[in-house]
Formats: sequence, structure tokens, C-alpha cells
Amino acid sequence: MDQDHFTKLENMYHKHPFNEFVKAKISIAQGEARILINIEEKFHHAANAVHGALYFKALDDVTFFAVNSLIEGNLFVTSNFNLNFLRPIAQGTITGVGKVVYKSKNQCIAEGVLYNDENKEIARGSGTFTRSSLSFPYQDS
Repeated sequence: MDQDHFTKLENMYHKHPFNEFVKAKISIAQGEARILINIEEKFHHAANAVHGALYFKALDDVTFFAVNSLIEGNLFVTSNFNLNFLRPIAQGTITGVGKVVYKSKNQCIAEGVLYNDENKEIARGSGTFTRSSLSFPYQDS
């Protein structure tokens, strides 16, 4: 794949309305994706820490885009995801890194880790991604 493919994926991500709510920033390279999310109070659950849904979203995003950085043709979509919550976070920045660890014609596995500002792991996960009938919905700009 080339940088143009990565840039198109990044644009697709940043233009999605839910990502405008989260204000996440993603960067994509060959077999890898990184995300930065500045924590806001609107992400907190009742105990004043970030809701697990944001952990899942960040991990699914970095692994999904790591996989699709390697793909031409149809998108690979999440078919299974396992998540381990390691520690709560209430402020600062979440940094996530996703990497492909297995790739075949119709299935990929990617692993992701989320870090806090002290570079401590706050969560990790792994996903299985399966080739779909969906084509890449690039949104150029």
C-alpha cells in the first residue's frame, strides 16, 4: 500500500460524525494505526472515569485501521473483539497503538494497546477481522 491509501483512510476516519464527537486523531501506516484522544468529562461514567465504551472504540479503531491499511478491494470488518481493562483514566490523553499480527486472504488478527499520559497501559485488546462485501468508502478532501 502507499501513503495515498493511508491518507484516504485517515480522512474517512476524521470525517465520520461520531469521530467529530470524540475528536480523536488517527494516523495510519503499513499494518499499524495510532490514535490520540483528549479526555473530556462527557466521556465519564457515573464513577467519574472514562466509560469502557471509549476504550473499546479506541482499540477497535486502531486495530480495524491497521488491518485495512494492508487491504485492497473489500474492507475487513470486526467479527470478534476481546478487551482487557487494566486501569481507569479520568483525565489527560489516551494514546492507542494497533498492529496486525496475522493476515490471510479472508481473515486478519490485530492487537491494540491503550496508554495514559504516564505511558502506563490502561487497556489492551485483540480483534479478528473478516473480509466483507463492502468496498472502501473513501471520503476524499
